[in-house]
Amino acid sequence: MERVDTLIVGAGQAGLAMSEHLRLNGVDHLILEKDRIAERWRSARWDSLVMNGPAWHDRFPSMEFSDSGPDDFPGKESVAAYFEEFSRQISAPIRCGVEVLSVARDDDSFAVQTSEGNLLAKNVVAATGPFQIPVIPPVVPEDENIHQIHSYHYHNPEQLPDGGVLVVGAGSSGSQIADELLRAGRDVYLSVGPHDRPPRSYRGKDFVWWLGKLGKWQMKTPPAGREHVTIAVSGAYGGKTIDFRKFAERGMNLVGMTQNFESGALTFAPDLAENIREGDANYLSLLAEADDFIEANELEMPEEPGAKTIAPEPDCMTNPILSLDINKAGIKSIIWATGYIQDFSWLKVDAFDVDGKPSHEKGVSSEPGVYFLGLPWLSMRGSSFIWGVWEDAKYLASHIAERPR
Repeated sequence: MERVDTLIVGAGQAGLAMSEHLRLNGVDHLILEKDRIAERWRSARWDSLVMNGPAWHDRFPSMEFSDSGPDDFPGKESVAAYFEEFSRQISAPIRCGVEVLSVARDDDSFAVQTSEGNLLAKNVVAATGPFQIPVIPPVVPEDENIHQIHSYHYHNPEQLPDGGVLVVGAGSSGSQIADELLRAGRDVYLSVGPHDRPPRSYRGKDFVWWLGKLGKWQMKTPPAGREHVTIAVSGAYGGKTIDFRKFAERGMNLVGMTQNFESGALTFAPDLAENIREGDANYLSLLAEADDFIEANELEMPEEPGAKTIAPEPDCMTNPILSLDINKAGIKSIIWATGYIQDFSWLKVDAFDVDGKPSHEKGVSSEPGVYFLGLPWLSMRGSSFIWGVWEDAKYLASHIAERPR
């Protein structure tokens, strides 16, 4: 039976970062990927998607994007090409088209069953990322005469039937998809829940720069009560601040959180105004922190007073839609931008808590020899971002290298 010191499951950003740091530590390893390198960037994103951060920031420290300027927002194909190029640069030992079916403890190693045979591994790194199983809440029955898909399966406006579209979820994915559909001439309804809404840039610097300077990327745990709040930010159209009030000005129909469906009508929570106001408060608070940082460090940066102007409340905030007959409204499609759940059913080891969530400390699991990488808040706020994965992989590689052989 084939033996390997460390098996990495997944050849996305997490798996490749792990491979490079294991190589630098002299650890023999193998990457198994059931599809292609960076497959989610290829097939689980819409056609026009670009990165939410500029190329100078959202990359590995050891390699720049070859086809994008530092302030550009690379498209999904450029991102996939970037990871392919990186894998060649580090000569990553990858086998694509091989699915890991199960991993179980076998004495002092792990027995690994794959679609191409079995092997033994001393260590296993789960680098399959946070976007595994798309979640569609059971609100609208499948037998209703309406086209329903998750944002995972959305590619472009042309794939949808003619008519209006409801987008549920106003994080980065939902807000960008709704904006694209509005620009394509569709009648769009956007269901807006609680969210953070950072500026795209402020006083000459992108918001990712500000989050670094203000220490927010390095936060170890989310603020209390904000564990699952989405972030509405976009690199689309050159990078613009997402502003739901301006969406409404352009003709988008904003509603609160989607609640129920009965007798052909959707009902929405009366929380739209509160959600938008709290998003505005989040936006203004970051600007205020940036101003304080500039003053405290005596920096010369251009002032931007217009950035603090909040537009008047549109009618949808003062007179919210609480119920909507989808036929009368002409809604023919629903896109659920409602997130994902993790799937570690293949990992049959004692590395999970009572709720089935990974049990770990900075990625080092409660099962000796098993590691997690690429998950949100693994060690800090930035853990699921490209550069954050790089830092976490460096830590885990050192831990693996120090384990007894």
